Amino acid sequence: MKPFDNVTKPKHYQGKYGLEVIDVVRNFIGNLRGMQAAYFFNTVKYILRFQWKNGVEDLKKAQQNLGWLIEDLEEKCEKKD
Repeated sequence: MKPFDNVTKPKHYQGKYGLEVIDVVRNFIGNLRGMQAAYFFNTVKYILRFQWKNGVEDLKKAQQNLGWLIEDLEEKCEKKD
């Protein structure tokens, strides 16, 4: 595992076995684009780092981003109907 670096490899974005948040997001982002992709990324990022960075504040940020993602997806579904 590479050493931590606040710019290229911050500790709060790297898991116990070296897996990074960006790797998780790239694996699971699927077909999301634009703001939906941003909301998804932020939700995952805040959930995965909350124990090492900002605690409950990060969980609230994740909750907010997840809410925005849900709203956006629901709006897109309504436009299709």
